[in-house]
Amino acid sequence: MEMAPIAAWTLVDECPIPHDIAPLMVGDERPVAAYKTFRDTAVFTTKRLIVRDAQGITGKKVEMYSLPYSSINMWSTENAGTLDFNAEVELWTRAGHIKIKLGKGVDVRKIDNLIGWAVLNG
Repeated sequence: MEMAPIAAWTLVDECPIPHDIAPLMVGDERPVAAYKTFRDTAVFTTKRLIVRDAQGITGKKVEMYSLPYSSINMWSTENAGTLDFNAEVELWTRAGHIKIKLGKGVDVRKIDNLIGWAVLNG
């Protein structure tokens, strides 16, 4: 029986790392890659994945998700097929199951490599 994810995000396209992410960094943490979501951004750092989720009509209310790579127990990636246009990443963490859909502009193998590097070297 498949469990519903506790969080689901869609990364639309790679984008420049936002300048306002710096105050969230700790110690020797640094941003590695950033991706547009539907309303905001997701940033992979050397220590975690940070997802900024603007909410409401104006988008002034912002919820921040921070997923340390050390909490990832297992992950899977699936490339887009002929009829399925989106690639997908699934993370099984201590907090639960997280599903990330990847738009055409996102390289699933780059994400897989980044997660592998972070989890296995952490």
